[in-house]
Amino acid sequence: MHSQSLTAKRIFLNAGVGIVATLVLVASVAAQSQDPAVRQGPLAIYESNERKRAFELYESNNFVAALPLLEKLVAAIPNDSACRESKPALDSCAAILSRLGFVLYANSAAERDPALRQKMRDRARATIMRSRSLGDTSNLSNMVFDALSAPDATQLPFSDIQAAEVAIREGEAAFVRGDMDKAIAAYKRALEFDPRLYDAALYAGDAEFKKASNSTDAQYRNDHFDASGVWFAKAVAIDANRETAYRYWGDAFDAQGKTDLARDKFVDAIVAEPYGRRAYVGLTQWGQRHQVTLGHPRIQPPNSTSTQDGKTTLSIDPKTLNSNDGSNEWLMYDLTRIAWSRAEFFKNYPDEKVYRHSLKEEAAALRMVAEAAAKDLKSGKVKTLEISLDNLVRINDKGLLEPYILFAHPDQGIALDYADYRKANREQLRRYWLEVAIGIK
Repeated sequence: MHSQSLTAKRIFLNAGVGIVATLVLVASVAAQSQDPAVRQGPLAIYESNERKRAFELYESNNFVAALPLLEKLVAAIPNDSACRESKPALDSCAAILSRLGFVLYANSAAERDPALRQKMRDRARATIMRSRSLGDTSNLSNMVFDALSAPDATQLPFSDIQAAEVAIREGEAAFVRGDMDKAIAAYKRALEFDPRLYDAALYAGDAEFKKASNSTDAQYRNDHFDASGVWFAKAVAIDANRETAYRYWGDAFDAQGKTDLARDKFVDAIVAEPYGRRAYVGLTQWGQRHQVTLGHPRIQPPNSTSTQDGKTTLSIDPKTLNSNDGSNEWLMYDLTRIAWSRAEFFKNYPDEKVYRHSLKEEAAALRMVAEAAAKDLKSGKVKTLEISLDNLVRINDKGLLEPYILFAHPDQGIALDYADYRKANREQLRRYWLEVAIGIK
């Protein structure tokens, strides 16, 4: 029901150490046919001047001025049943409500009175819930809802350096008013006071992005998208293992038509933080816009093991016995994992006292199968491999088995090994996405 536009919006989320700005591609209402029930009925707001003005203020990031207009529009909606009278009416209601929910949330961050701020957050959450009940499935609304369902983190400090804290707060106040020049100047001061303040560089880039996206002048847009990239690069230099700056940077490249550069930054975002939902938003929407299919190869071991009272039971799929497609080699996967659970784990992780499923274990088990299956194929023992084995051999031949495991089949234990692997193998992780998950040759 919504088309996607490259519009920067801030969401203030608790990341455990402060406030993180998350740029998403906001769903904007697609042009609809002029339904008589909307033009003449109680939802005439659908094409009203008030609606147009409210949406203009919203798109220009002037959330302070947009708030009373959006509240007026919502007050004009008699009930949700009226919204469901036609598809244009439904789309219009959802669009107005989702914007009001976001604007209430954005303005609540500047409210110093805890009680009033909580009331605004409660209203924002209720409004987003209402928009979702009318079919709003946008990433923005989902992420705002998640943020509002968590404890309020909007007043946590950005920096321990007071001058930097004051400056970045001034920038945020200007950003919410839609004054991007003042916001950028304030963010720049904040970064000068605190050169390690990731958010200051990130927000300055976001404000430059907003200036570019609000203009129709091609050269102006290009210049400010480029300027946003300079700031995003500064943020990445401060912390290469946070996903947001990469994703924002990818949005800027995509808005300029630099499709491959955008893709690469979206991949970098996933490599930075692969176990959070936000990191995947950029690449997923890039794929949708450019009609590129994304996905992991299917590799599914057919057998299973279970452990009870210290005894391990191996259940073998009878179809793999005496097979002519290499399936019998999967037995090596299970035997290798059993050996790791009993002794190999503690040899490879001497500082850990409790067994866990690890990256080294999974890679060793899958590699045993891959090498045996490849040998069978080369010798002519089998003519073709079953699909999971074929995928496994191909990935192992590329040297991308560990990245596959970390991205496609991580569990809690395997995920603990990600940071150390990334430290030494960042390019391998990027290659996996570019050569396998996206399928680029």
